[in-house]
Amino acid sequence: MRLAIVGVTGLVGKVLLDVLEESGLPITELIPVASIASVGKEITFKEKIYKVISVQDAVNLSPDVAIFSAGGNTSLEWAPKFAEKGTFVIDNSSAWRMHPDVKLVVPEVNAELLTKEDKIIANPNCSTIQLVMAIAPLHKKYSIKRMVISTYQSYTGTGVKAVKQYDAEKQGKILTADEMAYKYPIFGNCIPQCDVFLDNDYTKEEMKLVHETKKILGDQNIKITATAVRVPVNGGHSESVNIEFYNTFDIKDIKSVISETNGIVLVDNPSEQLYPMPLYAKNKNEVFVGRIRLDESVKNGLNLWVVADNLRKGAATNAVQIVEHLLKEKLI
Repeated sequence: MRLAIVGVTGLVGKVLLDVLEESGLPITELIPVASIASVGKEITFKEKIYKVISVQDAVNLSPDVAIFSAGGNTSLEWAPKFAEKGTFVIDNSSAWRMHPDVKLVVPEVNAELLTKEDKIIANPNCSTIQLVMAIAPLHKKYSIKRMVISTYQSYTGTGVKAVKQYDAEKQGKILTADEMAYKYPIFGNCIPQCDVFLDNDYTKEEMKLVHETKKILGDQNIKITATAVRVPVNGGHSESVNIEFYNTFDIKDIKSVISETNGIVLVDNPSEQLYPMPLYAKNKNEVFVGRIRLDESVKNGLNLWVVADNLRKGAATNAVQIVEHLLKEKLI
């Protein structure tokens, strides 16, 4: 399989290389792609050195698969050009997620929707991926009426500039406004804004959780509201999820359903102070769920705490798993 990574020099691109090395994908040729400024740079993959090439040169090579992690504008311009060549494009940006003809895929939840005709496949937002991993099996069994989500998202989700800002602030350096990814300090701080504000005073990140979750679950009737917060954490995103179901449930059954779900690790033992934390989710591919308890203020109410490495399952790992599914089902 000939595989291109578009945006190979970015944060997610570098993690993609790690995840691909760990995977069993039969990659016969890696095609590293980045912006013109990075063309000619060298990257190492499986002890071989590759030179970064331009997007146009990569299109001309007609790879079997192209994983995009280079921003929405790049995806909108170049994904169709790869697709015209017969390349399967897995896109990490938000560019194609809500397009009516593009599948939004978390393999453990809805990979069965994919066909040979789906040349552009959207990778959901990082916070959405870990959320639907936890709630999809519960929705199937108990039917979700309403959800209230609060996220605690790692600054790594913003990209290299945010990592540099955090590191500089940690060292006590004073940064100019141009050097900062955020308007405010992130070290020792929580910023209740992920992405830009929309006309309804929610951020784009918050509305991604609403719209993407409904699309992946195939249910537009679920009521969802979200608050997304950027936190000084390197390791992953955390989510407090409050759910109101239509149907009654037993806590033991909830834990059983979650523990039996592929890709989820149940970490839930309050007496031993065991619960998911981003510190321990870092560099892992699974989604971790704990703090499972009744919401005693509402009928059929439940609280969950969901944690995952946003650069892995929230981006790179999910994309690689989509490729693995395409291969397994002989769609490639």
